Amino acid sequence: MSDFIFNTTPSVRQMAGGAAQIGDLIAGLPKVAPSATVLFVTDPGIMGLGLAEKALQDLSEKGFEVTLFDQVEPDPKATTVLEAAEIARNAKVSAVIGFGGGSSMDVAKVVALCLGSDQPLDDMYGVGMARGNRLPLVLVPTTAGTGSEVTPISILTTGTAEKKGISSALILPDIALLDCDLTLGLPPAVTAATGVDAMVHAIEAYTSKSANNNPISRILAVQALKLLSQNIREAVFNGSNREARANMLLGSMLAGQAFANSPVAAVHALAYPVGSLFKVPHGLSNALVLPAVMRFNALVAAPAYAELAPHIFPDIATDRDSQAITAELIDRLAGLNTELGLEPGLRGVGIEQGDIAKLSSDAMNQTRLLVNNPRDVTEADAACIYEASL
Repeated sequence: MSDFIFNTTPSVRQMAGGAAQIGDLIAGLPKVAPSATVLFVTDPGIMGLGLAEKALQDLSEKGFEVTLFDQVEPDPKATTVLEAAEIARNAKVSAVIGFGGGSSMDVAKVVALCLGSDQPLDDMYGVGMARGNRLPLVLVPTTAGTGSEVTPISILTTGTAEKKGISSALILPDIALLDCDLTLGLPPAVTAATGVDAMVHAIEAYTSKSANNNPISRILAVQALKLLSQNIREAVFNGSNREARANMLLGSMLAGQAFANSPVAAVHALAYPVGSLFKVPHGLSNALVLPAVMRFNALVAAPAYAELAPHIFPDIATDRDSQAITAELIDRLAGLNTELGLEPGLRGVGIEQGDIAKLSSDAMNQTRLLVNNPRDVTEADAACIYEASL
């Protein structure tokens, strides 16, 4: 067996209603004194929906001072991290909570590192480039999609609209809290896009060409796909079903653990420019390019895709060659997008033929991801994939 490294969040708590007890989690962290000041990182949407009220109330009742930063935007900017870090320094915070979707959790991770390290943010980008320490950190996802609560990765948008990643075990949180009650009110479109996003994480982790593709990640990816595929329709069309919501949140977390150690590839590389240039939510961007990327990869990845197929669609016939199984798998995944109400193609989000050259050029900047793809992707290949995704 090849050598590998597997890192993950040391403590995962699945607690329905757990957000209302978050003060106890913070109190139990080392280096956090009673009545300490805590930075609470979230976004305007979460505040508008009232999802953070119970958590904020509990922190106050447990004696903590809360510094609220609620200005995280989709595809968060590096400048947002710097702004939050400056506010936190002035408030002399002792711990950080990231509460929301992947954007809020990604910002919280980097802010916690900025506050504990003297390293400039620009020097942190890349794999294993971060150094120093971070403040105690708790992450609470409010969508079942990114898995950011268990990944050592934060994606930020730089001043040029290019997305850059910080990948370091230093930004894994101390605790990930999975509270399915926070996801009960998610709209169907958000539930669908984030759910497919999590499925993409599992598929790409399982088939990653990374030298660190490992048996733990593959096992987690399979279990994630079972949970996600069996519950996504119910979560989308009957969003009040707590069991389905809990299973989606757990599936998302397992997929996050998988791809955190066996990294994602071309689906994400091609989705990032779609998000950056056209302000398309990340999960939807992934869903829109997934079928075409898989068709491109099938030349070399069909055996692995065929292994995954019955875990996603248990009724798929497996007594055929891997190419035939994979072809049906891809068609059915594309059909699932449609069934869940997602846009049928990139034209649905305002992308036209004339945009493909810029998208393809920008995708080539995602070398951190493309190197993991089962099949090498040239700029011309990317253009063909985008065209097939229109």
